[in-house]
Amino acid sequence: MSDSVVGLGQPETEGGRRTRKNNPEKTREDILQAAIHEFVQQGLAGARVDAIAERTATSKRMIYYYFGSKEQLYCECLVKLYGDIRKTEQSLDLESLPADQAIRRLVEFTFDHHDRNVDFVRIICTENIHYGEYVKQSPAIREMSSLVLEALGNTLRRGVEEGVFRSGIEVIDLHMLMSSFCFYRVSNRHTFGEIFQIDLSDDQVKLRHKAMICDAVLRYIQIGQRP
Repeated sequence: MSDSVVGLGQPETEGGRRTRKNNPEKTREDILQAAIHEFVQQGLAGARVDAIAERTATSKRMIYYYFGSKEQLYCECLVKLYGDIRKTEQSLDLESLPADQAIRRLVEFTFDHHDRNVDFVRIICTENIHYGEYVKQSPAIREMSSLVLEALGNTLRRGVEEGVFRSGIEVIDLHMLMSSFCFYRVSNRHTFGEIFQIDLSDDQVKLRHKAMICDAVLRYIQIGQRP
């Protein structure tokens, strides 16, 4: 059942907490950050709105005022996390670089982003447990994600024109190749590390893996590497 409250009025002081009527964007951002932490730690089913309120200067009532329900708050957390990575991808200025350097920059960014944003990886794992149910409810996530495919496709076309990339590469396949390795080494770092006795958080291991995925991606798309 949806954890929601219907018919709320304006946010107000509750339980000794002082609300921020004069800065709703800051309040909303604080709630999202606290909610991300709670969803990462407890999952969607186990997360409690009370616990999220305790992490902020807001009340449970105010959280419902801004987001309507726990499920909608979770969905907004997904939008924020995907939005953060997509905004940064757009700032990489790939168009100013030769195609092969642009691909390398995008791969390195993806690697570093996932490594530094474990909460992103963990909440996406949670969403996959739910079969992508809440991503389906957010056209914004699909729209944002189409931008990275567009940028990647433009870079591939430039590479073909520059004579460095082979033609016939599916953009979605290339995106999956790039993101899957970067995601897996974070999502499975504990089990993989324990089974094979390797510390995936070690700086030298990170450098080696980053170079490996960059080389693997470039060799996949460069002329002469595949028939």
